[in-house]
Amino acid sequence: MLEVERWAELRREHFVRGVPIKELGRRTGLARNTIRLALRSPEPPGFRCPRRPSKLDPFKEEIHELLRGDAKLTGVRVRELIEPLGFDGSKSIVDDYLREVRPLFMKARTHQRTVYRPGEICQWDLWEPSEPVSVGYGQSRRAWVVVSCLGYSRAGAGALIFSKEAPDVLWGMGRCLWSLGALPQLMVWDREGCLHSGAGRPTDVYAGFCGRLPVDWHFCEPADPQAKGCVERLQGYMETNFEPGRRFANERDFQLQLDAWFEKANARTHKTLRARPIDRLVEERELMRALPEREPEVDRRWVLRVPPDPHLRFDRNDYSLDPNLVGRRVEVRASQREITALCLDSGELAARHERSFAKNRTITALEHARALRARRGEPEPEVSVEQRPLAVYDALIA
Repeated sequence: MLEVERWAELRREHFVRGVPIKELGRRTGLARNTIRLALRSPEPPGFRCPRRPSKLDPFKEEIHELLRGDAKLTGVRVRELIEPLGFDGSKSIVDDYLREVRPLFMKARTHQRTVYRPGEICQWDLWEPSEPVSVGYGQSRRAWVVVSCLGYSRAGAGALIFSKEAPDVLWGMGRCLWSLGALPQLMVWDREGCLHSGAGRPTDVYAGFCGRLPVDWHFCEPADPQAKGCVERLQGYMETNFEPGRRFANERDFQLQLDAWFEKANARTHKTLRARPIDRLVEERELMRALPEREPEVDRRWVLRVPPDPHLRFDRNDYSLDPNLVGRRVEVRASQREITALCLDSGELAARHERSFAKNRTITALEHARALRARRGEPEPEVSVEQRPLAVYDALIA
């Protein structure tokens, strides 16, 4: 068999330079019939193995019928169905053939590349860290991160929360929006239970949140993560780049490290955009609406009557109330940072505590403990303090 270079040389000499076949034979030592065959062949020479019959050939039509009924049939199941018909071939024969023909029987799905205008859209998702987050007192809790990503700039932000209830998710959204520095036109979520009430409609609390900003909302169809691919890719980047190799002392340390990571991620060159998200964010903010003066209020609020045991329970913790207000009604406000209670009839402060994300704790303010002791008629415990002569201090200074 001729080499490709010799075949090309024969065709060049004959068709370009006009060298006759007889002369080519004299120059190369090849037989004239070999030269004629090379000149007649429009394709370069190569080894072509003739196709051998396969054990699967008699059963291909049956396989096609099976795939028409169910295009997702596994290779194992297909073999089980054709073995009673006489097939005794190997697993690889069936799997290789299914890999080739299965797409012919499945509905092809295509995706249109989407280009976003500045300030047009912000995509949202919830990402769950692989390990519970430490919350102090030897405890850790399951947590989620509200992740946002602007479509045009790909700038992202995140907020740590400890439940998927609407007040926590909306608080996380507000924190992300204030981190990004402006309002998009449209906010895109999948059908998160605390935000979506069904048929693409928002819950009342989510509609109120969007109306106070104001922004538009959109919910993706079920099982359609491609509809918010920007935030999905950012979330995948967090899983591989933010979490591995990190340790978190508590929830605040987690949030501090997360904010620092987003600053670094937004300053990197984005692989798809070939630009830094932080630079495109500057351009995008010029076309986005400004944030309102205050974040929409999403704190939990409820009214209770101060019980004889002056404590309120929230998130499996007991927080003390002013015992002088026993029997009176107070309005409790629980935010992500503190628990406060105000007396409804007088406006007195009934409690202010830093919120604890650890559970099964009783948190008592010092002034409440003193007031409770005074109501019971117990005297204040005396604290004995040693009094030393001044000469002792003079000797230390000298």
